[in-house]
Amino acid sequence: MIIDELKDADPTFLSELSRLVQGEHWDPHHLLGLHPFFKGEKVIRLWRPEAKEIYFELFGKTIPARLIHKAGVFDAVVPAKTTPTDYRIYHQNGLLAQDPYAFSPVWGELDGHLLSQGVHYKLYEVLGARECLHQGVNGVKFTVWAPSAMRVSLVGDFNFWDGRVNPLRSMGHSGVWELFVPGLESGERYKFEIKTQQGELLVKADPYAYASELRPLTASVVSNVDNYQWNDAEWVEKRAREANEPCPMNIYELHLGSWKLKHGHRLNYREIAVDLANYCKEMGYTHVELMPITEHPLDESWGYQVIGFYAVTSRFGSTEDFQFFVDHLHQNDIGVFLDWVPGHFPTDDFALRRFDGTALYEHEDPRQGYHLHWSTLIFNYGRHEISNFLIASALFWLHKMHIDGLRVDAVASMLYLDYGREEGGWIPNKYGGKENIEAIEFLKHLNSIVHKQLPGVVMIAEESTSFAGVTHPVDWEGLGFDLKWNMGWMNDTLRYFHKDPVYRHYHHNDLTFGLLYAFSERFVLVLSHDEVVHGKRSLLSKMPGDYWQQMANLRLLISYMICQPGKKMLFMGGEIGQWNEWCCGEEVHWHLLQYPSHAGIHRFVKEINHFYLKHTPLWERDFDFRGFEWVDFSDTDNSVISYRRKGNADYELLCVHNFTPTTHSNYFLRLPNVQSVKELFNSDEEKFGGTGKINHSVTPLEEGIHLSLAPLSTLIFEIRY
Repeated sequence: MIIDELKDADPTFLSELSRLVQGEHWDPHHLLGLHPFFKGEKVIRLWRPEAKEIYFELFGKTIPARLIHKAGVFDAVVPAKTTPTDYRIYHQNGLLAQDPYAFSPVWGELDGHLLSQGVHYKLYEVLGARECLHQGVNGVKFTVWAPSAMRVSLVGDFNFWDGRVNPLRSMGHSGVWELFVPGLESGERYKFEIKTQQGELLVKADPYAYASELRPLTASVVSNVDNYQWNDAEWVEKRAREANEPCPMNIYELHLGSWKLKHGHRLNYREIAVDLANYCKEMGYTHVELMPITEHPLDESWGYQVIGFYAVTSRFGSTEDFQFFVDHLHQNDIGVFLDWVPGHFPTDDFALRRFDGTALYEHEDPRQGYHLHWSTLIFNYGRHEISNFLIASALFWLHKMHIDGLRVDAVASMLYLDYGREEGGWIPNKYGGKENIEAIEFLKHLNSIVHKQLPGVVMIAEESTSFAGVTHPVDWEGLGFDLKWNMGWMNDTLRYFHKDPVYRHYHHNDLTFGLLYAFSERFVLVLSHDEVVHGKRSLLSKMPGDYWQQMANLRLLISYMICQPGKKMLFMGGEIGQWNEWCCGEEVHWHLLQYPSHAGIHRFVKEINHFYLKHTPLWERDFDFRGFEWVDFSDTDNSVISYRRKGNADYELLCVHNFTPTTHSNYFLRLPNVQSVKELFNSDEEKFGGTGKINHSVTPLEEGIHLSLAPLSTLIFEIRY
């Protein structure tokens, strides 16, 4: 009920008052806040649901407001000279600050235009909750994209999570809603309450939040990503300067929550940074690849079911703690790659699913929008605002967090409409094919803008099919990635190593087939986390034979990867010969290093990593067929292969692998015209746990050389012509 003197007021005013009270007003600023009034005066209108009386501060004095609607609408006539900074209101939690409804929009027409076109590359600065100075007042601007919502409200600690109190203003056809709240600052918890066209109330976390509560709590948290003072300018400049130069790349993949624990508890980003930088330098790793540290609700998803595409997970500390992590690694010459997951998102009701009551981020039809493998939802890449959401997320991590590259997860599931689906369970593209045209264009757009803005940043595809041109430039009709995980090499190699050496000669093709396509893309050879979980067993446990043979096979596997063309990646635990599968709730089994065999594996990995970094033929021409030449790939009877690795140095490397436990004391390799041969590395050295069968000297003959091949070993020689 309104007061008597307003019953005959402008019907438009009464209609707006009714919509506000009913929670359906799309522009509350038109009614609330500071407005012109009769006789040159101004009026302030305030909304406090169910309040009987309220007070506010005007020119430094506390005065009462007049109740004009029993639902809780108040007003006060004030002098014409009153400005938005001359009065302050009380929020439910006692905060005294300027009135949110007295300020002009924080969202501009250009922002809306760029978003609608999918090219707002700094979208992370204008959507979400961002501390700012607006019209001379400090506060937080809240913006959210919810085009089908009837009403959007801000809820948080400051208003006791009451969705009636602070409705946002709709910015028209852009679908964005906004509100500037003076006086709020970092640390404030909040969500958006969305009233759908069907009248349902949804309470959603902010898709653009920079921070979130620690699970199982789900509120978004106001955070500032610009406070940290970076000290890695030299690294970033070098990265751009050397973008097109050949370089070694030896990646250590890890899960931050289970790399190391302290008294059974997770370490902070800052603690991990110091230990990890020292470890990588000691072990000869050039980069780390972090399994997702974007916010996610379920530990057991390992981070791959993301709900915070702009938020560092709070499990290990704050945003600034993570920035320190990256900064510290850069200052120690270690690059940081991040697993990034644009292929799907979880079905949690508080997150992206049916965000405004409609299939906003996903497809409406489950044949397009539901992922059968992971019971998750698939992004609608054909919608400009969604592709912009994802591209801006990538750019956020690269610009604001100084990440050196993104490993894009599950690319194959994005490329194909029939991925993991039975006949009739998917919808063909407009040409009748199975390729996801919108996803392909999204990936091209993503890689193009990343390379344009950030030379030297590396984009890596986890792509498990034979889709052509994944690492070819977009100008050549490729997807534009810099590197692609070589899943074929990984599967063939692990399948081969799983065989008992007695039967390996029947599977010799598993070793040689990969070289038929090794230079068709720019590959990373990977022994990743996916291969040591879900009953697949650890790398060491996969190996056949007795205890000694298992250790020797693991040394052979890792050295074989180091010698093959392509960049390298090993998942944590593999470097110490962990017996058990990886478990996200346990740390790496570091205690194994007390045993000589595991200490030998650890020392072996360290030495071959540094050997790799030192010798340019192993990495200088990774993507050029002229950097690799077979010596003998046909010795199936002995399961021995040999080849040369070449670079710009004045020597070449001869790599020989013996895949059986048989010793060959006088093995002949046809290698004419060699002037000198010197063994540089042997995985069978006693210090690694081997038998010590090494070649102290090799005398080249006119037609070739005679070598002593240790059992289950890799031998690397320097050869000169």
